[in-house]
Amino acid sequence: MLRIPLNRLPLSATARQAELRDYFCDKDAQANQTNDGWELSLAWPDGAERHVDPNLEQGLVWWGDGVARPTMALAQRRSGRILTSLYDTWTLHSWSEWIARCRPSAQDGIVILHVDDHRDLASPRLFVEENGFRDPLSGAQVDLTDPDTVRDAILSGALGMGSFMTPFLHCYRNAEVRHLCQPPKVTATTDHRIEATFELDTLIKPGARRPAIRLDPQPGKAAGPGCYRITPDLKDWLDDLGQGPVLLHIDMDYFNNRYDGDSDWTGREQLFNPTFEQVATKIDETCGALVSAGLGPRIEDVVISYSPGFFPAEFWRDADSRLRGLLWSKLYERKGC
Repeated sequence: MLRIPLNRLPLSATARQAELRDYFCDKDAQANQTNDGWELSLAWPDGAERHVDPNLEQGLVWWGDGVARPTMALAQRRSGRILTSLYDTWTLHSWSEWIARCRPSAQDGIVILHVDDHRDLASPRLFVEENGFRDPLSGAQVDLTDPDTVRDAILSGALGMGSFMTPFLHCYRNAEVRHLCQPPKVTATTDHRIEATFELDTLIKPGARRPAIRLDPQPGKAAGPGCYRITPDLKDWLDDLGQGPVLLHIDMDYFNNRYDGDSDWTGREQLFNPTFEQVATKIDETCGALVSAGLGPRIEDVVISYSPGFFPAEFWRDADSRLRGLLWSKLYERKGC
C-alpha cells in the first residue's frame, strides 16, 4: 500500500483516475482518501474496458495455462534462447538473464534489433540513486545483473510496457539500437544519438530522478555505438551493424497494430490493420533479412511479445507458428555465451 499526501492528487474522481492511469500505465490504481492523504492500491486490469480487442479471449484460449485478463501481464514461456510473452515488459528480464549469464562489459557494442510499432523509451517508475535504480513501489533495489530484481520490478509495476528499454540504455551507453517500424508511424530512415537523461517524478516522491532517454537527431547516415536508427527499410535496418552481441526483440504490433491500445480505434484516420496474409509476408521478409545478413550466430537472445490490445488476438496462433518456425529453422540457437 502506497501512501501519499492529499495535495498530490486531484479531488475530482475523473481527474484523479486520469492522472493515476497516466502515471501507472499498465496497472489500475485505486485511491482511497484518508484523514491525512491517499492510500493507493495497485492491481492488474481485469475489466473489459481496459482491453480493447473484442477477440482477446480467442488469443487467451490459444495461449492456455489458465491465463485470463488479470494474469496476462505475467504470461511468458521460454524455449532455449527464445522467450515468448504477452507483455513485452519481459524483454528486459530476458536481457537481464543474458547479462547475468554472459556478463557483457558496459563498453561492449551491444546491438538491439527492435522490431516494434513503438520506441519503448518512456521513463519507468524507477528512482535513480547513487548505487543504481530503486523501485519506489516496493522499496527494493533493481540491478540488471540480477534478474530476480528485474522480475520483481515488473511484478510491482515499476517497469512496464513502453519503458523497458530505458534502464538498459542507461546502463549500456555504448549499445546501438536498430528499430524497424512500418508506416504510417515511420516513413523514412533517421539516425539519432542516444542521450541518457532524467525525468522528475511527480507523484510518489516529487523531484526524484527517474531514468529517461532523449534522441538527438543526427544528419545523414550516423548509425553506430550509442546511436538509434529508426527505419521502415530492411536494408537500412541491418546495414553496417557493429560486431557486438545481438539482442532481438519482436513486438508483434510491428506487423499489425490495429488497436494501438485505443478503445476508439475505429475512428482513427490512419489505421494500421493489414490482413493476415500481409502479416505473414512481412514475417517472411523480416526473417529472410536476418538470414541473408548472416546474423544467426550472433543473436544471443530473442523475445517475441504478442501485445494484447495492439496486435489482434485472432492472429496470435498462426503468427506464432509461422514466426517461430522460421526462427528455429533459419536462425540456430547459440550454445554458451
